[in-house]
Amino acid sequence: MITPILILGAGRMGGAILEGWRRAGAFSASDLMICDPHPAPAALAAGLEGAQINPPEGELARARTVLFCVKPQVWREAAGEYAGWLAADAVIVSIAAGVRAGDLAKEFGGRCVARVMPTTAAAINQGTASLYADDPAALARAHALFEPLGTVVDLTDEAQMHAATAVSGSGPAYLYAFVEALEGAAAAAGLPPKEAARLARSTLTGAAALLAADAQSQPAELRRQVTSPGGTTEAALTVLLGEVGLPKLLREAVVAAVRRSKELGG
Repeated sequence: MITPILILGAGRMGGAILEGWRRAGAFSASDLMICDPHPAPAALAAGLEGAQINPPEGELARARTVLFCVKPQVWREAAGEYAGWLAADAVIVSIAAGVRAGDLAKEFGGRCVARVMPTTAAAINQGTASLYADDPAALARAHALFEPLGTVVDLTDEAQMHAATAVSGSGPAYLYAFVEALEGAAAAAGLPPKEAARLARSTLTGAAALLAADAQSQPAELRRQVTSPGGTTEAALTVLLGEVGLPKLLREAVVAAVRRSKELGG
């Protein structure tokens, strides 16, 4: 039994998960308990539909699944606050970046733990979630929570979660930064800001949709299809793929994110 589900932390990511579940009809609001001193609008909306918002501590023992959505910097404090109120067989599903399953299990009194690194596109059921658990039941519980929200990818080694965090968990911010930079470059080239934004955003979302439309398509091949010899795209790619271009910058970015993930895990 996966429900009731207790959500510890309903900020931006917790709110995105709640919104995705609502869109998918994955769980009844009456099967949700949400603990957060400042719940996101999606949590408040769930409360209006029947979810318990900040229920009495004695109610927490009803939870079969605990979705741990607090910031990694305060995870020990949060675990210590709630662990004593949970049922012994409750399964912990954590999205705290960098925090090892073994450390989570210890702080939660030896309970089974699965780790997940999701993305905020879960809110529109197009999220990506990297999953790891050494316990099959905990992994199945994580699948049940995140399959309604988009794509799930199982990892076989917990150490891979650092790279998954750097590439997928943080990846949307890289894309948004690219869009922001492209809008700025378009405006600098003479386009009005409003038109620059529309062109940059529509072009990139369309390209992403084309990539997603065919699971067998390769980015390199799609890039070659757009690049005519001696043309404008080739001129631009000479800069973007140059010695100090995107490949080097992204490798450095991922390395930095992996390093920070390891630091957060202590």
